[in-house]
Amino acid sequence: MKNTIIRYFLTIAIPLIALLGIYALFNSTWLKGDLFIVMSISFLFLVPFGIGALTIYLAPVEYVQRRSYRIVTPWWPLLFFLAVTMLTAMEGAACWGMALPLFMIAASLGGLTAGHYKLKKSKNERLYVSIALLLPLLVAPVEQYIGSHPDVYEAYTYIDLHAGKADIWNHVTRVSAIRREQDKGWLTRTLGFPRPVRAELNYNGIGAYRKAIFEKGLVFHETVLEYEDQRRMRFSIKAHPYEIPSTTMDEHVVIGGDYFDVIDGTYALQKLNANTYRLHLYSHYKLTTTFNFYASWWAGWIMKDIQNNILQVIKERVE
Repeated sequence: MKNTIIRYFLTIAIPLIALLGIYALFNSTWLKGDLFIVMSISFLFLVPFGIGALTIYLAPVEYVQRRSYRIVTPWWPLLFFLAVTMLTAMEGAACWGMALPLFMIAASLGGLTAGHYKLKKSKNERLYVSIALLLPLLVAPVEQYIGSHPDVYEAYTYIDLHAGKADIWNHVTRVSAIRREQDKGWLTRTLGFPRPVRAELNYNGIGAYRKAIFEKGLVFHETVLEYEDQRRMRFSIKAHPYEIPSTTMDEHVVIGGDYFDVIDGTYALQKLNANTYRLHLYSHYKLTTTFNFYASWWAGWIMKDIQNNILQVIKERVE
């Protein structure tokens, strides 16, 4: 019994130590941006794949015979790694919330792959696991050499309002203080993003300065680019990372940072009938990663959550 506990402990502890070591390499300041970065396919997929393979390689063969074991056990080093990085403030909830599903899927695939060779009693099992562990270190420099490609996406939302257009428009251009209980942004709240507080506008018209203020020091500086009174307003959006306290957002998801930026936003008011207007709100944002195909899902959900939250506040106030 004692030997079984020790064996199971080592099955989790050794992959965890390996994962912490690889993370330290990918997050090191002297290599960051040159050969290895955390925000890469190499780290987010290949690293957990290798850790999953190592976990099952170290496990007793009688346990590995269960498919559920090969799928679930590789998650444990990841979950302990999550706890360590969050408790030491090396990573934040937002970054982990987006990365964890990909981590878990990759680790399970690694576990299933290693389990396949273990059950076949392959002579090359150790070689295959070693390759799986070294692969991200070999691919990462190539991925960095190829570089990331910036892509622009749109987040579109709307809401129907039973109110006069003048009243609606007043709440569109300027948003008074939003109480905590009015905040309906469940996704952004869960991920730890700052909640919206208020929006100010110095005058109605092209060239006006609008300031959208969020908690924890996050401010969007907005300049009105197009304006049709009570019909349409388009504005550029700029967040300055140097203005945002380091405790506000994780460096990997900070708005205006190296990987994620918001470009512009547009409100458009459409009359549906004598008593109903449809308020459209859409924005454009830019992603610069080597895995935009995955990051764009999360960015889209986050942007829509922010926009729907604002639209719900407006609806509550005008109705």
